[in-house]
Amino acid sequence: MELAYIPSPSHGVLHLGPIPLRGYAFCIIIGVFVAVWLGNKRWIARGGRTGTVADIAVWAVPFGLVGGRLYHVITDYQLYFSEGRDWVDAFKIWEGGLGIWGAIALGALGAWIGCRRRGIPLPAWADALAPGIAFAQAIGRWGNWFNQELYGKATDLPWALHITSSTDGRVPGYYHPTFLYESLWCVGVGFLVIWADRRFKLGHGRAFALYVAAYCVGRGWIEYMRVDDAHHILGLRLNDWTAMVVFLLAVLYFVLSARLRPGREEIVEPGAGADAPAEDGETASDDAEGKTEGKTEGKTEGKDKAEGEPKDGDKSAGEAESDGDSVGLDKPAVTESVTSRDSAEPAGPASGTDSATEPDTEPDAESVSRDEAGSAKKG
Repeated sequence: MELAYIPSPSHGVLHLGPIPLRGYAFCIIIGVFVAVWLGNKRWIARGGRTGTVADIAVWAVPFGLVGGRLYHVITDYQLYFSEGRDWVDAFKIWEGGLGIWGAIALGALGAWIGCRRRGIPLPAWADALAPGIAFAQAIGRWGNWFNQELYGKATDLPWALHITSSTDGRVPGYYHPTFLYESLWCVGVGFLVIWADRRFKLGHGRAFALYVAAYCVGRGWIEYMRVDDAHHILGLRLNDWTAMVVFLLAVLYFVLSARLRPGREEIVEPGAGADAPAEDGETASDDAEGKTEGKTEGKTEGKDKAEGEPKDGDKSAGEAESDGDSVGLDKPAVTESVTSRDSAEPAGPASGTDSATEPDTEPDAESVSRDEAGSAKKG
């Protein structure tokens, strides 16, 4: 009696009225959204613009789906073109069957087209998207669980997968859940790339190369456990040979890239730095413009102040003239009388007579002003 196992769903399709909702398609779609979301965050952290990853994904995702399906159909052509098979089934992607090797290859072509249109380097974009692709694969593998496919050898382990379907040559029983093994491996690969990228500042496509190499290592031993039909070369499944070749190419690229182009790209998207927000909420371009205007205004103000400020002699004469004009407008007679008196008589007592007892014979300033104003009115 089995104490524990992973149950398989009774069916992988839910019907919303006449519309079929397939679990495999849902897993693929969710994986794409996760990859684009995480890739966008990493791209912005590298200095790119918001939305660039999604714009390029519009090219990469359709190409990747077509490439993945082509690889599956070509390597498993007997499922669609042998006697008793319907070749139309080759187009039914929702029933499962995507080869990751073809998806990455043709998806890279679509990404290259999108990057070329935006004028950004493909390796930098691939570095930003690498861990997101690994997480997308981890989610997408659960689509195989909905379809009861991609399982391993028979086992009695507590986490064995219970296969109940007998279609397409399946034998009900308990098997290694290789879909789960690969899903967990992809999660680990995603976190490995994130850690290595932060630790070693990977650039120029090396983060993507690390993802490819690490995935191939896991795919090699997981593929060896599978029991579904596949082509064999020298006793190994075709996907095992593919994993080894791709692993060697990824390692070779990593080593050569580190020697030829060490470090990380300083600019991943031309013109993106001008739109980066500054600390005060303004863009960098606005901040630079404000600093330039401030310097210009400061220089202009200093120049005007230097030209308009009079010298000491001019300032005294100007102040005296200004004071005289302002007083003369109100009291011209009094100003002339006081000025002439101050210049003619020295300060202090004169001729032994106390100035305090000398009678005040000069008219009061206010009375003079009133008399002048009255004369003006009469005139």
